[in-house]
Amino acid sequence: MAYRSNKTGKVSKEVRYLNKDFSQIRNNLIEFSKQYYPNTYKDFNESSPGMMFIEMASYVGDVMSYYVDSQFKESLLGYSEELRTLYAMAQTFGYKPRISSPSQVTLDIFQLVPAKNSGNDTEPDFDYALTIPSGARIKSTSGVTFRTIQDCNFKIKTNRSPRTQTIYERNSSTQQPTFYLLKKQVQAQSGAITTEDHTFSGAQKYSRVLLSNQNIIEIISITDSDGNNWNEVDSLAQDTVFDEIENNSSNDPTLSQYSNDAPYLLKLKRVSRRFTTYRRPDGKTELRFGAGISDNSDEDIVPNPDNVGSNLPDSPSKIYEVFDPSNFLKTKTYGLAPSNTTLTITYQYGGGVQDNVGVDTITEIDAITLQVDSTGLSQSTLDVVKQSVAVSNPEASSGGLGLESVEELRENIKAYFQAQGRAVTKEDYIIRTYALPDKFGNIAKAYIVQDDQLSGTPQSSYTITTDDVGKSFSEIQSRIPNPLALNLYVLGYNSNKQLSIVNEAVKENLKVYLSRFRPVTDAVNIKNGYIINVGVSYQIITKSNFSHDQVIGLVNERVKEFFNIDNWQINQPIVLSDLGYEISLVDGVASVVDIKISNKFETSEGYSGNGYDVDGALKNGILYPSLDPSIFEVKFPSTDIQGSVVGTNTNQGGY
Repeated sequence: MAYRSNKTGKVSKEVRYLNKDFSQIRNNLIEFSKQYYPNTYKDFNESSPGMMFIEMASYVGDVMSYYVDSQFKESLLGYSEELRTLYAMAQTFGYKPRISSPSQVTLDIFQLVPAKNSGNDTEPDFDYALTIPSGARIKSTSGVTFRTIQDCNFKIKTNRSPRTQTIYERNSSTQQPTFYLLKKQVQAQSGAITTEDHTFSGAQKYSRVLLSNQNIIEIISITDSDGNNWNEVDSLAQDTVFDEIENNSSNDPTLSQYSNDAPYLLKLKRVSRRFTTYRRPDGKTELRFGAGISDNSDEDIVPNPDNVGSNLPDSPSKIYEVFDPSNFLKTKTYGLAPSNTTLTITYQYGGGVQDNVGVDTITEIDAITLQVDSTGLSQSTLDVVKQSVAVSNPEASSGGLGLESVEELRENIKAYFQAQGRAVTKEDYIIRTYALPDKFGNIAKAYIVQDDQLSGTPQSSYTITTDDVGKSFSEIQSRIPNPLALNLYVLGYNSNKQLSIVNEAVKENLKVYLSRFRPVTDAVNIKNGYIINVGVSYQIITKSNFSHDQVIGLVNERVKEFFNIDNWQINQPIVLSDLGYEISLVDGVASVVDIKISNKFETSEGYSGNGYDVDGALKNGILYPSLDPSIFEVKFPSTDIQGSVVGTNTNQGGY
C-alpha cells in the first residue's frame, strides 16, 4: 500500500482488490494499519484486542468473497454446479432438460384374417384388417407399461411401414388356406398414463399448473370443459403447430392418389389455445399458459411478423402502421388464458433405466382399441380376428434414462443453443429431411445445393472444379449463385427397395415439415433427383484350381454388395479402382483385367429413362455423376452385372 496525492493535494489511501482469502485479507489489513495508523495502534500480537477485530474483519471478507466468487461461477454455463441454476439457464436458451426418458422398443403386432377366393387365387381378405390407433397399452412380464406411438393399420403396406403375411391355417381336406397371419411393426415407449383436472375461474395472465407426478414424459392431451383442445408449443409466441390428417379423397382429392406412400398429410394450423412446459429440478413439470383476453383475431390487434407473406389463411401481406407493444397483453398472440373452465390434462410419466426390459417380455395387452373400416362382415369371423391380436418384442427395449447429470446438462445446453431448433447448415436440412415421420412419406436419398440463376453477362474468371465435369466453360460462366434459395433434391424407394421419384403428396408433407425449422430468409425448392441406371461388366484372370463359374458367382455378389443402394448418395462418383480392389479380394481372383460401366435407360425394361454419356463423364478412372444432382444405381443386379474369365494364372500349374 502506498500514499497517493490527488489534484487537491490531499493524500488518498490506495486499496488493493486482489487479496481475497482470509490470510491475504488479514495481512493486507495489518499492512494498512501500519502505514496509515502508525501512531494509533502498534500491537499486532496474536492475542491483542486489535488483532481480534482484524481477524474478524478478515473472516467476514473471506466469507463474502467466497459467495461473490460462487455466484459469479454459477452464472457461467461452463462452471455452474447447481441444478437449479442450470435449469434456469437451459430454459432461458429454450432447452428443456431431460427429467426422464422412456424406454423405446419395436413391437411385432399380429392378427389373423380369413382367406378369400379359392385355388390359385386364394389370398388374405383385407376387409378384416384391423386398425389399432396409437396409445395402445402393453405390459411386460415385470409390470412395465409400454404405449404405442404409431397407428398400426394392417390394410396399409408401404416401404416404411411393411407388412408380412404367412399361411396360418389350411383346410384339412383341400389344403386350401383358411386363415393368414399378418404382422406389422410399430414403435412403443414406456410410461404410465394418468389424468388430472384443474379448474380456472376468471382469466389470469400467464397462469400456471403444477402437475402432481414427477418424471413427466409427454403431455398427451389437454381439453377444456367446452371440448376445445389445447396445444403444446415450444414458446407462447409460437402460434402455429403441425396438424396431421388422413390422406383421403375427402381431405385432399388431388393427393389422395398417393395415400399408399403418404398415409397422412401434414398441415400447419394456427392455434390460440396453447401452453408451454417448464421443467423443474425437483422432477416436476409446470404448465404455463398465455395472457390473451381478447376475442379479436391476433392480426387485428398486433400483426404477427411471422405470418406476413405466409400461406396461412387471412395472413397479411404488409404491415402499414406502427403498433403498441403493450397490446400483446390483450391479444392471443401469446395464447389465451384459461377462464371459467376445467382443463382435463392427460399425460405420460415414468421412464428411467428400470424400464429397459428383455426380449419377448412385452406380451400382455392392457388396453387396446380395434377398428374395422369395412362393413357387412361376418361377426363370428370378426370376433376370431379381434381375439387373435397378439404382441411381442423381438428385441430388448432400450433408451430409458433418468435425470441428466450436471455435465450432460451443460453439453446439451451448448448443443441446443448452437442449433436453436433451426435448419442452419445444409447438413441440418438433410437431417431434418430424413427425420420426416414415416406416416408422411418415404425419403430415401436427399441432397441440397444452393440455387443458381442464369446470368446476363459471363463471369470474367472461374475456377473449374470436379462439380463442373461434363459442362462447357461458357455454360459455367453463364450461371451465378442465388443466396436466397436452396434446392433440395430427393428420391424414394419402391416396394423392391429400388430408387424412385417421390410423389407430390410426400413432397408437400416435406415442405410443410421443413417450414417449421426453416429460417425466414431461406427458400427451399424441393425437386426430384435424377436416377442414372448403370450396368457393370468386368474381365478377370482366375487362379489355378478354381472353378470359373464359382469365381464369377462370388465376384458378382461382391459387385452387388459394392453397389448396395444403402451405400450410395446423390452426386457420389464411381471410383473404378475401388471397385477393382473389391473384386481382387474375392477368393480365386488373380487379377482384374478390365471394368466397364454402361448406361441403362430403356423405360420399357424398367429403367429410369435418363440417358447418360458414361465415356464423357469418365475422368482418370472416376465416373462422375451429372451436374444435375443424380445417383448411380444398379437396378437389376442379376442381369446388370456381367463378368467373364479371360485367362488363368498358370504360375502354380494349369487347370
